[in-house]
Amino acid sequence: MMKMWIALVLVAFAATASAQSCKCDTMKWAACDGTPCACTLLVADNTKQVLDCTKMIPKCFLMKGEMYRSRKNLDTRLIGGKPVESAFVDNDGIYDPECENTGIFKAKQCNNTEECWCVNSAGVRRTDKGDKTLKCEKLVETNWVRLQLTHKPVKTPLNKDNLKAAIADAIYKRYGNFNKAMVEEVEYDADSRMIVVDVKKPKGDRKNDLTNMAYYMEKDVKVLPLFHNQEKFAATMGGQQVEMENILVYYVDEEPPTFTMKHLSGGIIAVIVVVVLAVVAGLLVLFFARKRQNQRYNKAQSRELETM
Repeated sequence: MMKMWIALVLVAFAATASAQSCKCDTMKWAACDGTPCACTLLVADNTKQVLDCTKMIPKCFLMKGEMYRSRKNLDTRLIGGKPVESAFVDNDGIYDPECENTGIFKAKQCNNTEECWCVNSAGVRRTDKGDKTLKCEKLVETNWVRLQLTHKPVKTPLNKDNLKAAIADAIYKRYGNFNKAMVEEVEYDADSRMIVVDVKKPKGDRKNDLTNMAYYMEKDVKVLPLFHNQEKFAATMGGQQVEMENILVYYVDEEPPTFTMKHLSGGIIAVIVVVVLAVVAGLLVLFFARKRQNQRYNKAQSRELETM
Protein backbone atom coordinates (compact mmCIF):
# COMPACT_ATOMS: atom_id res chain seq x y z
CA MET A 1 0.00 0.00 0.00
CA MET A 2 2.83 2.39 0.88
CA LYS A 3 4.51 1.67 -2.46
CA MET A 4 1.33 2.57 -4.31
CA TRP A 5 1.07 5.91 -2.50
CA ILE A 6 4.71 6.68 -3.27
CA ALA A 7 4.10 5.85 -6.92
CA LEU A 8 1.06 8.16 -7.03
CA VAL A 9 3.03 11.00 -5.43
CA LEU A 10 5.85 10.56 -7.95
CA VAL A 11 3.39 10.57 -10.85
CA ALA A 12 1.72 13.74 -9.53
CA PHE A 13 5.12 15.41 -9.05
CA ALA A 14 6.18 14.46 -12.57
CA ALA A 15 2.90 15.81 -14.00
CA THR A 16 3.36 19.11 -12.14
CA ALA A 17 6.97 19.44 -13.32
CA SER A 18 5.89 18.69 -16.90
CA ALA A 19 3.13 21.31 -16.75
CA GLN A 20 5.54 23.93 -15.45
CA SER A 21 8.08 23.21 -18.21
CA CYS A 22 5.39 23.19 -20.92
CA LYS A 23 5.09 26.88 -21.77
CA CYS A 24 5.47 29.21 -24.72
CA ASP A 25 8.48 31.46 -24.16
CA THR A 26 7.48 33.81 -26.99
CA MET A 27 3.76 34.20 -26.14
CA LYS A 28 2.58 34.67 -22.56
CA TRP A 29 -1.13 34.20 -23.42
CA ALA A 30 -0.61 30.77 -24.99
CA ALA A 31 -2.24 27.64 -23.55
CA CYS A 32 0.24 24.75 -23.47
CA ASP A 33 -0.05 21.10 -22.54
CA GLY A 34 0.77 17.56 -23.65
CA THR A 35 3.88 15.51 -24.32
CA PRO A 36 5.53 16.75 -26.40
CA CYS A 37 4.46 20.23 -25.33
CA ALA A 38 2.01 21.89 -27.75
CA CYS A 39 0.78 25.51 -27.50
CA THR A 40 -2.18 27.39 -28.96
CA LEU A 41 -3.56 30.94 -28.85
CA LEU A 42 -7.28 31.77 -28.79
CA VAL A 43 -8.01 34.12 -31.72
CA ALA A 44 -11.82 33.74 -31.76
CA ASP A 45 -14.51 31.84 -29.92
CA ASN A 46 -13.62 28.14 -30.19
CA THR A 47 -10.77 28.96 -32.61
CA LYS A 48 -7.22 28.16 -31.54
CA GLN A 49 -4.13 29.11 -33.53
CA VAL A 50 -1.30 26.56 -33.24
CA LEU A 51 1.98 28.31 -32.32
CA ASP A 52 5.64 27.60 -32.98
CA CYS A 53 7.14 28.77 -29.70
CA THR A 54 10.72 28.26 -30.85
CA LYS A 55 10.56 31.71 -32.47
CA MET A 56 8.61 34.97 -32.30
CA ILE A 57 4.94 34.57 -33.16
CA PRO A 58 3.87 36.25 -36.46
CA LYS A 59 2.41 39.69 -35.87
CA CYS A 60 -0.82 38.83 -37.67
CA PHE A 61 -1.56 36.01 -35.18
CA LEU A 62 -0.63 38.28 -32.27
CA MET A 63 -3.04 41.00 -33.40
CA LYS A 64 -5.87 38.49 -33.77
CA GLY A 65 -5.15 37.25 -30.24
CA GLU A 66 -5.10 40.81 -28.89
CA MET A 67 -8.39 41.68 -30.55
CA TYR A 68 -10.01 38.55 -29.10
CA ARG A 69 -8.74 39.40 -25.62
CA SER A 70 -9.91 42.99 -26.01
CA ARG A 71 -13.43 41.84 -26.93
CA LYS A 72 -13.42 39.61 -23.84
CA ASN A 73 -12.20 42.50 -21.63
CA LEU A 74 -8.91 40.74 -20.93
CA ASP A 75 -5.55 42.48 -20.51
CA THR A 76 -3.74 43.39 -23.73
CA ARG A 77 -1.39 45.88 -23.98
CA LEU A 78 15.25 66.62 -31.30
CA ILE A 79 16.61 63.91 -33.52
CA GLY A 80 14.52 61.31 -35.18
CA GLY A 81 11.37 61.93 -37.17
CA LYS A 82 10.65 60.50 -40.59
CA PRO A 83 13.75 58.89 -42.13
CA VAL A 84 12.42 59.50 -45.67
CA GLU A 85 9.34 61.21 -47.09
CA SER A 86 7.62 57.87 -47.76
CA ALA A 87 7.93 56.71 -44.12
CA PHE A 88 4.71 56.48 -42.12
CA VAL A 89 3.52 55.41 -38.67
CA ASP A 90 0.67 53.17 -37.58
CA ASN A 91 -2.10 55.64 -36.73
CA ASP A 92 -4.91 53.08 -36.84
CA GLY A 93 -3.81 50.76 -34.02
CA ILE A 94 -4.76 47.11 -33.91
CA TYR A 95 -7.69 45.49 -35.74
CA ASP A 96 -8.87 41.93 -36.37
CA PRO A 97 -6.75 40.94 -39.40
CA GLU A 98 -7.01 38.23 -42.04
CA CYS A 99 -3.90 36.03 -41.98
CA GLU A 100 -2.39 33.53 -44.38
CA ASN A 101 -1.67 30.06 -42.99
CA THR A 102 1.98 31.05 -42.60
CA GLY A 103 1.05 33.99 -40.36
CA ILE A 104 1.68 36.78 -42.88
CA PHE A 105 -1.00 39.40 -43.43
CA LYS A 106 -3.32 39.22 -46.40
CA ALA A 107 -2.76 42.28 -48.59
CA LYS A 108 -6.40 43.36 -48.26
CA GLN A 109 -7.95 43.92 -44.82
CA CYS A 110 -11.54 44.80 -43.92
CA ASN A 111 -11.74 44.20 -40.13
CA ASN A 112 -15.08 42.36 -40.58
CA THR A 113 -16.65 45.52 -42.06
CA GLU A 114 -17.67 46.81 -45.49
CA GLU A 115 -14.67 49.16 -45.46
CA CYS A 116 -11.35 47.80 -46.74
CA TRP A 117 -7.74 48.93 -47.22
CA CYS A 118 -4.34 47.59 -48.31
CA VAL A 119 -1.56 46.85 -45.80
CA ASN A 120 2.18 46.27 -45.84
CA SER A 121 3.96 43.22 -44.39
CA ALA A 122 3.66 44.84 -40.93
CA GLY A 123 -0.14 44.90 -41.30
CA VAL A 124 -0.13 48.71 -41.33
CA ARG A 125 -2.51 50.53 -43.67
CA ARG A 126 -0.71 52.04 -46.67
CA THR A 127 -3.68 53.19 -48.80
CA ASP A 128 -6.90 55.11 -48.41
CA LYS A 129 -9.91 53.09 -47.32
CA GLY A 130 -12.47 51.90 -49.86
CA ASP A 131 -15.30 49.42 -50.21
CA LYS A 132 -15.01 45.67 -50.76
CA THR A 133 -14.26 46.15 -54.46
CA LEU A 134 -10.86 47.64 -53.52
CA LYS A 135 -7.98 45.79 -55.23
CA CYS A 136 -4.71 45.07 -53.41
CA GLU A 137 -2.46 43.45 -55.97
CA LYS A 138 0.23 42.27 -53.55
CA LEU A 139 1.53 42.49 -50.01
CA VAL A 140 4.22 45.19 -50.08
CA GLU A 141 7.26 44.40 -47.92
CA THR A 142 8.56 46.71 -45.19
CA ASN A 143 12.35 46.74 -45.57
CA TRP A 144 13.25 49.55 -43.15
CA VAL A 145 12.00 50.46 -39.69
CA ARG A 146 13.08 53.43 -37.64
CA LEU A 147 12.79 52.88 -33.89
CA GLN A 148 12.61 56.20 -32.06
CA LEU A 149 13.22 55.47 -28.37
CA THR A 150 13.62 57.47 -25.18
CA HIS A 151 15.64 55.90 -22.38
CA LYS A 152 15.05 56.31 -18.65
CA PRO A 153 17.50 58.48 -16.66
CA VAL A 154 20.86 56.82 -15.99
CA LYS A 155 23.55 57.40 -13.37
CA THR A 156 26.48 57.38 -15.80
CA PRO A 157 26.28 59.32 -19.11
CA LEU A 158 26.08 57.04 -22.15
CA ASN A 159 29.01 56.67 -24.50
CA LYS A 160 27.63 57.54 -27.93
CA ASP A 161 30.39 55.63 -29.73
CA ASN A 162 29.47 52.35 -28.01
CA LEU A 163 25.71 52.79 -28.25
CA LYS A 164 25.21 51.09 -31.62
CA ALA A 165 26.95 47.88 -30.52
CA ALA A 166 25.00 47.83 -27.24
CA ILE A 167 21.61 48.35 -28.93
CA ALA A 168 22.36 45.77 -31.64
CA ASP A 169 23.45 43.23 -29.04
CA ALA A 170 20.31 43.82 -26.96
CA ILE A 171 18.06 43.35 -30.01
CA TYR A 172 19.98 40.20 -30.97
CA LYS A 173 19.58 38.63 -27.52
CA ARG A 174 15.99 39.71 -26.92
CA TYR A 175 14.40 38.96 -30.28
CA GLY A 176 15.33 35.46 -31.37
CA ASN A 177 18.95 35.94 -32.46
CA PHE A 178 17.85 38.79 -34.73
CA ASN A 179 20.49 39.64 -37.35
CA LYS A 180 22.34 42.50 -35.64
CA ALA A 181 24.06 43.42 -38.92
CA MET A 182 20.75 44.97 -40.01
CA VAL A 183 21.06 47.59 -37.26
CA GLU A 184 22.54 50.06 -39.73
CA GLU A 185 22.72 53.32 -37.78
CA VAL A 186 22.11 54.61 -34.25
CA GLU A 187 21.81 58.31 -33.36
CA TYR A 188 21.74 59.73 -29.86
CA ASP A 189 20.77 63.04 -28.27
CA ALA A 190 21.82 63.14 -24.61
CA ASP A 191 19.70 66.19 -23.69
CA SER A 192 16.42 64.58 -24.75
CA ARG A 193 17.63 61.04 -23.95
CA MET A 194 16.48 60.04 -27.44
CA ILE A 195 17.94 57.07 -29.31
CA VAL A 196 17.08 56.59 -32.99
CA VAL A 197 17.76 53.15 -34.46
CA ASP A 198 17.56 52.45 -38.20
CA VAL A 199 17.11 48.76 -38.99
CA LYS A 200 17.25 47.88 -42.68
CA LYS A 201 17.35 44.88 -44.96
CA PRO A 202 18.00 44.71 -48.72
CA LYS A 203 14.98 45.06 -50.99
CA GLY A 204 13.77 41.62 -51.99
CA ASP A 205 14.90 39.98 -48.72
CA ARG A 206 12.10 37.71 -47.48
CA LYS A 207 14.10 35.71 -44.96
CA ASN A 208 14.45 38.42 -42.31
CA ASP A 209 11.34 39.92 -40.72
CA LEU A 210 11.82 43.42 -39.30
CA THR A 211 8.17 43.91 -38.39
CA ASN A 212 7.91 41.11 -35.82
CA MET A 213 10.97 42.43 -34.00
CA ALA A 214 9.54 45.98 -34.03
CA TYR A 215 6.14 44.82 -32.76
CA TYR A 216 7.60 42.80 -29.88
CA MET A 217 9.78 45.80 -28.97
CA GLU A 218 6.76 48.14 -29.04
CA LYS A 219 5.02 45.91 -26.49
CA ASP A 220 8.18 45.62 -24.38
CA VAL A 221 8.41 49.40 -24.09
CA LYS A 222 4.81 50.66 -24.31
CA VAL A 223 2.83 48.13 -22.31
CA LEU A 224 3.99 44.73 -21.09
CA PRO A 225 6.19 42.17 -22.87
CA LEU A 226 4.56 39.51 -25.02
CA PHE A 227 7.22 37.06 -23.88
CA HIS A 228 6.57 34.66 -21.03
CA ASN A 229 9.62 36.29 -19.46
CA GLN A 230 8.37 39.74 -18.39
CA GLU A 231 11.74 41.48 -18.38
CA LYS A 232 11.72 44.77 -20.27
CA PHE A 233 13.93 45.53 -23.27
CA ALA A 234 17.19 47.10 -22.09
CA ALA A 235 20.71 47.62 -23.39
CA THR A 236 23.77 47.11 -21.20
CA MET A 237 26.35 49.90 -21.30
CA GLY A 238 29.19 50.60 -18.89
CA GLY A 239 27.87 48.03 -16.45
CA GLN A 240 24.42 49.65 -16.21
CA GLN A 241 21.05 48.64 -17.65
CA VAL A 242 19.58 51.27 -19.98
CA GLU A 243 15.78 50.85 -20.04
CA MET A 244 13.42 52.51 -22.51
CA GLU A 245 10.20 54.38 -21.68
CA ASN A 246 8.88 55.59 -25.06
CA ILE A 247 8.92 54.24 -28.60
CA LEU A 248 7.67 55.35 -32.01
CA VAL A 249 8.05 53.15 -35.10
CA TYR A 250 8.28 54.47 -38.66
CA TYR A 251 7.78 52.05 -41.56
CA VAL A 252 9.47 52.37 -44.95
CA ASP A 253 8.19 49.98 -47.61
CA GLU A 254 9.82 48.76 -50.79
CA GLU A 255 7.18 50.86 -52.59
CA PRO A 256 5.84 54.23 -51.31
CA PRO A 257 2.32 54.28 -49.79
CA THR A 258 -0.58 55.66 -51.85
CA PHE A 259 -2.43 57.95 -49.44
CA THR A 260 -4.33 60.78 -51.14
CA MET A 261 -5.92 64.08 -50.05
CA LYS A 262 -8.78 62.14 -48.47
CA HIS A 263 -6.30 61.20 -45.74
CA LEU A 264 -5.49 64.83 -44.88
CA SER A 265 -6.90 66.39 -41.73
CA GLY A 266 -9.89 68.70 -41.95
CA GLY A 267 -7.81 71.73 -41.03
CA ILE A 268 -5.30 71.19 -43.83
CA ILE A 269 -8.07 70.57 -46.36
CA ALA A 270 -9.84 73.77 -45.19
CA VAL A 271 -6.66 75.79 -45.76
CA ILE A 272 -6.25 74.30 -49.24
CA VAL A 273 -9.91 75.10 -50.07
CA VAL A 274 -9.50 78.71 -48.86
CA VAL A 275 -6.37 79.18 -51.00
CA VAL A 276 -8.07 77.70 -54.06
CA LEU A 277 -11.15 79.91 -53.56
CA ALA A 278 -8.92 82.97 -53.15
CA VAL A 279 -7.13 82.16 -56.43
CA VAL A 280 -10.45 81.61 -58.22
CA ALA A 281 -11.83 84.87 -56.80
CA GLY A 282 -8.73 86.72 -57.97
CA LEU A 283 -9.07 85.31 -61.47
CA LEU A 284 -12.73 86.30 -61.58
CA VAL A 285 -11.94 89.88 -60.49
CA LEU A 286 -9.26 90.11 -63.18
CA PHE A 287 -11.66 88.67 -65.78
CA PHE A 288 -14.44 91.16 -65.03
CA ALA A 289 -12.00 94.08 -64.80
CA ARG A 290 -10.68 93.31 -68.27
CA LYS A 291 -14.22 92.83 -69.54
CA ARG A 292 -15.24 96.30 -68.28
CA GLN A 293 -12.06 97.78 -69.75
CA ASN A 294 -12.82 96.22 -73.13
CA GLN A 295 -16.40 97.51 -72.96
CA ARG A 296 -15.17 101.09 -72.29
CA TYR A 297 -12.68 100.78 -75.15
CA ASN A 298 -15.39 99.54 -77.54
CA LYS A 299 -17.71 102.42 -76.52
CA ALA A 300 -14.92 104.97 -77.05
CA GLN A 301 -14.24 103.49 -80.47
CA SER A 302 -17.93 103.73 -81.37
CA ARG A 303 -18.08 107.44 -80.42
CA GLU A 304 -14.97 108.18 -82.50
CA LEU A 305 -16.52 106.48 -85.49
CA GLU A 306 -19.77 108.47 -85.04
CA THR A 307 -17.89 111.84 -85.10
CA MET A 308 -16.02 111.02 -88.25
